[in-house]
Amino acid sequence: MPAFALAHLRTPQLNDDIFEYLEKIQATLDPYEGRFLVHGPKPEVIEGDWPGTVVIIEFPDVERARAWYASPAYQEILPLRLRHIEGSAILVEGVGPDYDAARTAARLRERIPNAG
Repeated sequence: MPAFALAHLRTPQLNDDIFEYLEKIQATLDPYEGRFLVHGPKPEVIEGDWPGTVVIIEFPDVERARAWYASPAYQEILPLRLRHIEGSAILVEGVGPDYDAARTAARLRERIPNAG
């Protein structure tokens, strides 16, 4: 199953540390087959509030996503971003190509008595 690293960067700033982080991050992703799907555009907010930007990186699986984040190469450059940008980051497993939300709802209904 694919996995994703998502970052909500609430206070993006550009400075020399951030430029260095950006210049080096791809080399940390390559050994884990990570690739940017979304990198920093201001999102179009259609519900709620979303200050800042978003980053989404895809990996072939959650094991490689975890290994990338914990890797010495990434941990070495991570402080460059953390010192200057407030945000949150998560790793999340994706769904397969045959995923169907209706089937998920049916399984959930079976587990919850009186759900419908």
